[in-house]
Amino acid sequence: MKLPEGVTEIRGQNFNGRKYPHRDLTEKVIGCAIAVHRELQGGYVEAIYENALAHELSKAGLLVERQVKFPVYYDGVPVGEHRADLIVERKVVVELKAVADLGDQHVSQVMSTLRAAGMKVGLLLNFNEARLVDGLRRIVM
Repeated sequence: MKLPEGVTEIRGQNFNGRKYPHRDLTEKVIGCAIAVHRELQGGYVEAIYENALAHELSKAGLLVERQVKFPVYYDGVPVGEHRADLIVERKVVVELKAVADLGDQHVSQVMSTLRAAGMKVGLLLNFNEARLVDGLRRIVM
């Protein structure tokens, strides 16, 4: 997927020659997600991973909000709500999946959640991978 101008997918540690926004926080979230994946492995529905990850993040002392709704506007008129799986420390959107493969539509979902939430950093985590890092996407807008 060709990302729109101003949107970057981070692979590795750098973002335009500098640390990407909220890097330390996203690394903590990823560490908690890996702990959940090691214990549960693949095969469950997303809600089970959401419950487990929210618990693990809370144990790590992080503020976690679940199923947060954000209004969506068109031409200044509210046209609906968009929901984020998890918001961590009111800074990072975490979208959870348990699918065979992540597709462009999953990345688009994270981008629309970031726009609706007015946030800049999102993590897309696919728990249906042998190794969670193979199902990890970092999105910065």
